[in-house]
Amino acid sequence: MIRAVPAIAAMAGYALAELDAPGAVSLAQNESAFAPSPKALQAGQKALADAALYPDPDWTALRAAIASVHQIPADQILCGAGSMELIGAIIRAFAGPSDTVLGTEFGYLFAATASQQAGASHLRAPEPSLVVSVDLLLAAVTPDTRIVFLCNPGNPSGTRILNADILRLRDGLRDDILLVVDQAYGEFDDQNPADVLGLVTRGNTVVLRTFSKAYALASARVGWGYFPPAVASETRKLLNPNNITGVSQAMAAAAMQDQPHMQGIVRQTAAIAAAFTGRLRASGYEVPDSHTNFVLIRFADGGAAKRADAALRSAGFMLRGMAGYGLPECLRATIGTEAAMDAVATVLEHLEGDTDAP
Repeated sequence: MIRAVPAIAAMAGYALAELDAPGAVSLAQNESAFAPSPKALQAGQKALADAALYPDPDWTALRAAIASVHQIPADQILCGAGSMELIGAIIRAFAGPSDTVLGTEFGYLFAATASQQAGASHLRAPEPSLVVSVDLLLAAVTPDTRIVFLCNPGNPSGTRILNADILRLRDGLRDDILLVVDQAYGEFDDQNPADVLGLVTRGNTVVLRTFSKAYALASARVGWGYFPPAVASETRKLLNPNNITGVSQAMAAAAMQDQPHMQGIVRQTAAIAAAFTGRLRASGYEVPDSHTNFVLIRFADGGAAKRADAALRSAGFMLRGMAGYGLPECLRATIGTEAAMDAVATVLEHLEGDTDAP
């Protein structure tokens, strides 16, 4: 009987949220509570007419739209079927069995999965108080570290570090270490994106973003990254040459060009998140400041989190348990509509004895 190569046979598949409550409102996958730009929907409908053709392998219109908004060179942009494809390709291109990918304690778990796929080791630096520590990241670097993977703002914490800290991290790393800054929630962070994008000119930093969150295009599966030319050329070898459908490219390009719509989604999401967080904190829950479209809720212990999850599912809402991240006492709540978050807050306000964080 044929067997998979050892690195694959030894790993578990990447676990998505458990969506096992038919009819319930999912607040488990950090999808947008709001619809995409009408211009994106119109562009997608128009692009359906070309469904018989392969999509543009160079993402020409999409790259041009991204480059125009972010003031970066279009030829240094790579696009993927979600930023997950780009993460996997980067790690496979630059890390192998004798290398280490360094992340953070509560960083995006797919980086660990992609490292296993490449046969590389994956290490995590501690995150005291659920916030990335640049000093602890630098202290965790070893001679075999090839990639440092930073998710900022963080998932599942929702916390962030300042751009100045990211620059300090880059300054403290060896030149032969590739820094990957995953900014999937960057649009929800009020810092100037140009500060971090500027690191790419040094030749050893990649910045990733996605259309799944603030642009409300999770189903379209479009991510993008700004790459140094030498890193881009190696990474692109591992991308499917027709990775993003023509419909998705058209929708993403139109969405990028409709910045007012995206900014409106961000404002509405932030307002609902602030009201929801305020209610939970008033009831005694620990909720870190979030710069994303979700919040992390800490309960007294893992049992309390499970009881809250059961109560919420009974009320028709699915949040995401965080045991896989080493946070069994936490649930992560995507910010949904105002009505949904009011209902979730009401359920949690009526739980007794489970609000004291450890």
